Amino acid sequence: MRKANNVKIILKITSIILVLLQLSCVQKKKRENIIVASAGKIESLDPAQANTLRTLQILSAVGDTLYKTNKEGNLSPSLAKDLPKISKDGLFIDIPLKENVSFHDGSSFNAKAMKFSLNRFMKIGTLNYLLNDKIEYIEVKDEFLLRIKLKKPSSSIKSLLTSINLTPVSPNSYSNYKDKFNNKNFIGTGPYLLESFNSSQQIIKPFNKYWGEKPQNKGIDFINYSNSSTLFGAIKTKEVDVLISNSIDDMQRLALNNMVNNGKLNSGEGDPIEIGYITFKSNILPLKNKKIREALSYTIDRELISQQVSFGTREPLRSIVPPKLLNKEFQPWSKYKPNLARALLKEQGYCEKDTLTIPLTFRSNIPADKLLALTWKEQIKRDLSDCIKIRLNGVESTTVYKQLSEGAFEAVILDWTGAYPDPEAYLTPLLSCTKINNNTCLKGEAVFSGSFWGNYQVQELLERSEELEGESRLNLLIKAEQLAAQGSSYLPVWLVKPKAWSLKDISQPEFSSNGLIILKNLKRE
Repeated sequence: MRKANNVKIILKITSIILVLLQLSCVQKKKRENIIVASAGKIESLDPAQANTLRTLQILSAVGDTLYKTNKEGNLSPSLAKDLPKISKDGLFIDIPLKENVSFHDGSSFNAKAMKFSLNRFMKIGTLNYLLNDKIEYIEVKDEFLLRIKLKKPSSSIKSLLTSINLTPVSPNSYSNYKDKFNNKNFIGTGPYLLESFNSSQQIIKPFNKYWGEKPQNKGIDFINYSNSSTLFGAIKTKEVDVLISNSIDDMQRLALNNMVNNGKLNSGEGDPIEIGYITFKSNILPLKNKKIREALSYTIDRELISQQVSFGTREPLRSIVPPKLLNKEFQPWSKYKPNLARALLKEQGYCEKDTLTIPLTFRSNIPADKLLALTWKEQIKRDLSDCIKIRLNGVESTTVYKQLSEGAFEAVILDWTGAYPDPEAYLTPLLSCTKINNNTCLKGEAVFSGSFWGNYQVQELLERSEELEGESRLNLLIKAEQLAAQGSSYLPVWLVKPKAWSLKDISQPEFSSNGLIILKNLKRE
């Protein structure tokens, strides 16, 4: 009897072990794909609508661009067969295209498809001014030869052709989306194709007919979490394989870096191309007063903020263009000078009887924003409590973006990464204005940026820079930024390096020149 019971016990134990082994196999099968985690939801994968880091990250894997920027900063053909040929008058650009490239739906990529995609972007793209201000028309010269006719010569057009927003989409699959967004699908030419999509999870698989270098993994699962703590916990417990740094609390970022130093994680980082800044609404008092904006520009201790908010990982910045793109150190915004701020505010009637109250809005779902707001508030309370009072207001980021051009925020913390690696991709979206009245922008990108600050000389310099190349062009862009610094409608704070952490059995993340992980290079060791 005891022997029979022993046999039953052994059989039960064997059954449990078999079940556990099966579960283990299932788990391993589930992790065939590399799981990449980031914060927030994705509402659309339409390149004409894309404007967030996580959306661009996926698009960079499922789509291709005509050109890329290599490590030396030079233009390199991707879907294009060769470098663009520009006419002597600078008005015509001929782009030869690769042959035998297929879209994910099996249709062929050619000049007609590229023209369709560019025209579609010019019609409905959220950043369509990038092309509409430059391009007069696009024509198909041959099956694999595209011609772009410019309104006037443009030195930035070549860099613009590296933008992920201009990735081609299949005319066959987008025939019903010529004038509206295709939010839940994507059909491009990239190394991966979209297998499934919802706002919280996106799955991409290698595209078997891809024309270029094949992915080194079997697919990517993108998981979008709601907050930093969940992201941090997911990589610590190995629920995810790769963690992208956007929206990670800086204290947790420091902890992740310590795990790297202790050999528990891998990490990789890209060139610093994201700027963090504060926008001042300059068309209504009190911030319409330039002297007050100038005074505020002297009140921020960037070094202190960098240490207290990010433990030094966010580099203090006194420019609205990443220094890398100017090939020189250029910091036109003022350093921290509280005594000068006090003197200017006294001239305007503050610091003795009256106190200037500034409502400062921060994006409530961006951890660094809140810490920046709190640190600046306490710093001003310490240095200038009799002159300025900061009143904080947390608003979810999507609401902030929707209400910026409505003038909803007197001062708001934001960040920006240019759509392509060029100084113009930072200056034009913040400073460009085509209709100005007494330094108030009535029509132009400065309205959409929420500053409403316009300057005819800045606009002229931006337009003239398009006609020049090299050092001459950079000098004009530098002059434009110097004028912007004097206008003080923006307050640059810091420069951010894109970073990612991976488990030890996953290769070190590599970054492209546009600050995105090269997903096809990720592999399990």
